[in-house]
Amino acid sequence: MGRTVLVIGGGGREHALCLALSESDSIQAIHTSPGNAGTQHFGTNHGVAASDIDGLVELSVQLEVDFVVVGPEAPLCDGLADRLIGHGIPCFGPQQVHAELEGSKLFAKRAMDAARVPTADYDILDASSDIEAGLDARANEPWVIKRDVLAGGKGVVVTTNREEARAFIEESIQSDGHILLERFLPGEEASMLVVMDRSGFVCLPASQDHKRAYDGDRGPNTGGMGAYCPAPVVTDKIHEKVLDRIVQPMFSYLSSQSIPYRGVLYVGLMIDEHGDPYVVEFNVRFGDPECQVTLPLIAGDVGELLFKAANDELKQLNVEFKDAHALTVVLASEGYPKSAVKGRTILGADASLDSNATWVSHAGTALDDDGRLISSGGRVLSVTSVATSLHEAQALSYQRLSQIQLQGSHHRKDIGHRALDS
Repeated sequence: MGRTVLVIGGGGREHALCLALSESDSIQAIHTSPGNAGTQHFGTNHGVAASDIDGLVELSVQLEVDFVVVGPEAPLCDGLADRLIGHGIPCFGPQQVHAELEGSKLFAKRAMDAARVPTADYDILDASSDIEAGLDARANEPWVIKRDVLAGGKGVVVTTNREEARAFIEESIQSDGHILLERFLPGEEASMLVVMDRSGFVCLPASQDHKRAYDGDRGPNTGGMGAYCPAPVVTDKIHEKVLDRIVQPMFSYLSSQSIPYRGVLYVGLMIDEHGDPYVVEFNVRFGDPECQVTLPLIAGDVGELLFKAANDELKQLNVEFKDAHALTVVLASEGYPKSAVKGRTILGADASLDSNATWVSHAGTALDDDGRLISSGGRVLSVTSVATSLHEAQALSYQRLSQIQLQGSHHRKDIGHRALDS
């Protein structure tokens, strides 16, 4: 008998999770809430919002699920895992005390200090601070200012413009009480997703995403316009350093707490010119679009991996990875990331055109009253491919994307360029 799982969320990450779970022998039934037009192909979508904690607990009990997989961070910060565990339902996703690693930048910094994990030096500025002196102290580098709240990826400003820096600091102190002013870390970014419970951890292959809206890493920051995995910037030697200096110390620190960390710890890395890794940020969930390129490279049963981690049984599992490359390209609505135009018809995204090597991951999609596929968000969908080389994965994704039509939409044409141009 396979297990019944409920996946919380409705974006591209949740579509990727449902796809991986649908290919898992250990999973019999998949429920998603709220899901999107793509997730319904793997099971049943439910109308409970990811922010409705009471409703989600009620739904989990009603469906008699064996475990819950939480996609986004907000429900975790609101204590969903604690509530589910209170009802005897295992949850893949950390309890509230650890969700603060993403919910509060200061909490994360203090955890890193306690675990002696390398990260950027920082100052805390509040209403009583001398802002000008703080800016002067870091005036020979770009200013990195972080709000200490859950800001949906929009709580960080990196700028060389003093007026912009000052305005963001004053505004944030007014709304949040304090901000973090960090030392600028030069280097190349990468991400590592670490599945973790009390018994052990599993490092998934490192990935790299493309945050800027336009080609050549230009334009405004977004939630992510594409990603690829594995990221060659994380060499074997650097991987070893990440393990020794970051993952192992964080695991030791978190597993020694009275409540263990159960779920995935997203480690945002900056790798400097000497090949030394530093933590830029932690997230307490799979990244989006990193999830889309990382899960397909897991050789075993993803359902079993997530279930074991929700039950502190990760140590029993031997996880292997495919010797392959994955790349995903995001198609965004007109106006994204500022203000996305929604409700337009999408053509050419039907699953019948997908293959084992290339497929569409739905994100901001829905069905209209006539059952037609329409856009319902900023990042509408992404095309993911897996191949023996990154070059081939890139070619497959762009070929499939060329078959999809959405009026006014835009996508980057250079996903993977950092790896392929070097």
